[in-house]
Amino acid sequence: MTARSAPTGEDAEDLDVEEVLALVNDPDSRTPGDGVPAPASHGAHHAAPHTSEAHHRAIPWPEARAIAARAGRSGTRRALVSVPLGASLGLTLAAPLTALTDLPSFDTSAMDGWAVSGPGPWDVRDEGLLAGHAEPEALTDGEAVRIATGARIPQDTTAVLRTEHGRIDEKGRLHATRDIQHGQDIRSRGQECRSGDQLLPVGALVTPAVLGLAAAAGYDTLTAVPRPRVHVFVLGDELLTEGRPHDGLIRDALGPMLPPWLRALGAEVTSVRRLGDDAKALRKAVTGSDADLIVTTGGTASGPVDHVHPTLRRIGAELLVDGVKVRPGHPMLLARTKENQHLVGLPGNPLAAVSGLLTLAEPLLRTLAARPAPEPYTLPLQDAAHGHPYDTRLIPVVLRGDSAVPLHYNGPAMLRGIAAADALAVVPPGGARPGQELELLDLPWASAGIGVCFT
Repeated sequence: MTARSAPTGEDAEDLDVEEVLALVNDPDSRTPGDGVPAPASHGAHHAAPHTSEAHHRAIPWPEARAIAARAGRSGTRRALVSVPLGASLGLTLAAPLTALTDLPSFDTSAMDGWAVSGPGPWDVRDEGLLAGHAEPEALTDGEAVRIATGARIPQDTTAVLRTEHGRIDEKGRLHATRDIQHGQDIRSRGQECRSGDQLLPVGALVTPAVLGLAAAAGYDTLTAVPRPRVHVFVLGDELLTEGRPHDGLIRDALGPMLPPWLRALGAEVTSVRRLGDDAKALRKAVTGSDADLIVTTGGTASGPVDHVHPTLRRIGAELLVDGVKVRPGHPMLLARTKENQHLVGLPGNPLAAVSGLLTLAEPLLRTLAARPAPEPYTLPLQDAAHGHPYDTRLIPVVLRGDSAVPLHYNGPAMLRGIAAADALAVVPPGGARPGQELELLDLPWASAGIGVCFT
């Protein structure tokens, strides 16, 4: 894929999500492993019974992330949307942000003080100038007028004299207490941009600052890539929604955790349902979903009530990833359930589910939302990290200066470590020694991506 120049004007209206994504990502900004083709043995296949050979079907962690990113490019072409400014935070621009006016749109005062004409001293008008008022009467030579920051500059103004740099004598005349320069403290029309200037290209993420810029440039709505719609199905009869664990029942940690996490990844979570261990309910929920992505929790292994694989087989789904060589989270999966819909099956253990979320859901959602791939980065480990003999391991770490500190409580069922973490470190098979550079996966709230997506 070669980089393309951003379209302008009416050309931008003909884009769709796939074309925006092509503008956002160039060949050098891919998910780790994105350029690795899937071997034939690991290609898409119809869902099969989950057998003892699951580990042999599992694929390497970088390859799984690359497949998930590519999966978001398949299916039907998704239409772009026109979104009010207040609802566009976190979206990706699908049309260039072009100034609809000069900024500033007229000459304004940069300071509180006096607008003065010619050399001083100056006679001061009785009435001052405030922001938000019509064009004032022109100044004559030797005249000054009180002016507030943001107010329109009268014609024939030489400069603005700051309040702290002027004094009024006993006859009411204004004197400068220091030299002033022509044009001083005047924001000239078009100083920031001229009408028609491109302020931001296609693919820019809408941040709070972008919202301010768009408003200043005259926009009420933005053309953007829509948020991928996600349905979350929480599986398991043993889960409680309130109170303390008792009688073999445990609290559901994923129901409260996943929706805000998915929103932080750019998704719109439109439904969260608890289905228990009910194969018929799961099949009905999956086939009745119109979401871009379905996320299930639990039921991805081969136990007596693990219904995800049999359900996918019955509906003719196409398995793209059936197990990943990563710990925790090995029995995660990715399937194409419809031409324009995917399902990510997360393990039921909380930290294993987080691993699946960042391995499969994050690259897929990023592609669907046309967000740019993050730049990979590494930091040295402060302490040694235990590794799996054959699989990649993801462990929670905190960042301290120029190093990453592994956290305890990093078992598959534990959230205590990830709750205190800044990132997940990617530990290669066999482990990592102190000082070894490891790739890090930032957590959305730690990397200051779009934190307000949590609300």
